Parts: sequence; C-alpha cells; structure tokens
Amino acid sequence: MYIVVDERQAVAAEYVAGFGAQAVPARSSNADEFLVWLAGNPTDSLKGIVLGECSDRASRTAAIRSLSQAPIIALNETRSLEQTLDLFTAGIDDVVRRPVHVREILARVEAIRRRGIRGEIQAPPAQDRSGRLKVFADGRDPEIDGASLILPRRERHILEYFAGHRGRQLSRTQIFNAVYADHGSDVEESVVEGHISKLRKKLRMRLGYDPIEAKRLAGYTFVG
Repeated sequence: MYIVVDERQAVAAEYVAGFGAQAVPARSSNADEFLVWLAGNPTDSLKGIVLGECSDRASRTAAIRSLSQAPIIALNETRSLEQTLDLFTAGIDDVVRRPVHVREILARVEAIRRRGIRGEIQAPPAQDRSGRLKVFADGRDPEIDGASLILPRRERHILEYFAGHRGRQLSRTQIFNAVYADHGSDVEESVVEGHISKLRKKLRMRLGYDPIEAKRLAGYTFVG
C-alpha cells in the first residue's frame, strides 16, 4: 500500500486515483494522522510514501523515517536546491517535481528498494570502537558481545540515530525531531532526556563505559 501525505485534498486524491489506475492500493492522509498510524501499526504492508505539502516538512520526514524504512518520495512545486538538500538530510529518498506520473513514482520506489537490498548485503552494522556494540538499522535490537540488548522502541531509535551520526554533536531538538514522532500531541522535547538517560545507563551496565557524551546546554555525541 502507498500513502499520499498532502494537506491539499485535491492533490492527494489525484495521486490516490493514479495509483488505483495502476492497480496499486493507496490512500491519503494528513501528516499528523499518518504519524499516529505509523506509531501504532505494523508497517510491513507499506510499500512507499508520497510526501507533498505539509507544515514543517523536513521534521515530519525525520519523524516518519524513525518509524518506517519505506521509501519516501517528496513532491516539490518549485526548483529549490536548499529545500531539496534539507529534505535529503531529513531522510527523503528521492525528490520529484510536479507534475509527475504515478508510474515514474513506482519506478523510483523500485529503484530505491533495489539499492536498499544491495546495501543490506554489503553494509555491516555500525559498531563502537571496540567492536563490542553493534547497532542495526533494520529494526533489530543492538548487540553487545554477540548478545541482544533488548530496548524499548524509542531508546532503540535514539541509539540508531546516534550511531548514524557518530562523532556529531546532536541537540535535544534534533533528536526529538528525528526520533519522537508524536508531533501532534502535547509531549515535550524534555522527554528525550529521559529516554537517553535510561539508554546510557543500560549501555554502561553492559559495556562498562558510556559511549554517549553529554554536554550541558550543548547536546549529545555518540563516541563509541
């Protein structure tokens, strides 16, 4: 199934109809409803996401990416290098300019999937400097000394985000936007600090040291 996320009902309906014409199941949703759905449902049947206009699109992209590895295709109305780069940084897989035929979207998604399969075969899991901690990006729990470290979903996503940005200082806001998807709720950014505190304690207990450095008012750095 494909999901078309766009605040413009006419645009969303156009692409849902286009998928239907290709005998491909699809439905439309606004960004908030889609994030709530992702957080509470398995995503195995989700083949791709078409992301059109919505508020704060880059942070919504990061939130979607933290909950699903399905290919995300962004629809752009204008040629803007900065906007395109921001979307790629947030986790978009491809950016196309409207108008674009659904068949091209399907072809691009298939190409993304082929690259992903090759990447799974070739790319090893991220490891800490000692090689004891392995962090996967496919939904599996991390491993320490070959044994799984069972983590709640939020903590696992945070660790995956850290491992993907090793050596970079990350602010609380960056981590929240990338990992915590409930933007439509009244959850505060400070909840991230609680998740990170629990994660660091578990890592220290198993590793004997803390692979995450914290600097007051600055942020966090995964040093491994």
